[in-house]
Amino acid sequence: MSTWKTLLLQDSSSPLMEQLMFFHDHTLLILIIITILVGQLLVSMIYNKFTHRFLIDGQLIEMVWTILPAFILILIALPSLRLLYIMDEIYNPLLTVKSIGHQWYWSYEYSDYQNMEFDSYMIPSTDLKSFNFRLLDVNNRLILPYNTQIRIITTSLDVIHSWAVPSLGIKIDSTPGRLNQTNFNINRAGLLFGQCS
Repeated sequence: MSTWKTLLLQDSSSPLMEQLMFFHDHTLLILIIITILVGQLLVSMIYNKFTHRFLIDGQLIEMVWTILPAFILILIALPSLRLLYIMDEIYNPLLTVKSIGHQWYWSYEYSDYQNMEFDSYMIPSTDLKSFNFRLLDVNNRLILPYNTQIRIITTSLDVIHSWAVPSLGIKIDSTPGRLNQTNFNINRAGLLFGQCS
């Protein structure tokens, strides 16, 4: 769970989130290298009064600074597209959960079982115990197995909601009159918190 001094992403609880974290680190490394290179060039241009006659007008340097950014964009785009396809792929789920967003609560249905549905309300601030988290804990938690492929189908009854669990790398919109689905696999047991974001 994220705390007040967390600077990076939350600890991963699914293989998908691990891949998202690797992509984040990969892209951040490329951006840091570009920032250092451009900063070093700007500082050297400020303090250096010399000019080079082939640097101002040269087809080779123009070709290099046109092809190099395109190559860098490809280095960022290919892992990103791979992740998008992994996130969108629905494997054979062993469990299907339907999540319905309401104004201040969520309704859950275990679709594979009959008459398994419940509402999940936030615990009011006046009823919180010392171990509860304000605006995160609910009265009925959604209990899911780990090391199992799970499909979640979301919709809404009133306005657009967003079913999100950051440590799973899941964020899916719940729109009235429409069913959206995604899948995930939890690879460790624990208590995971999410919010409508």
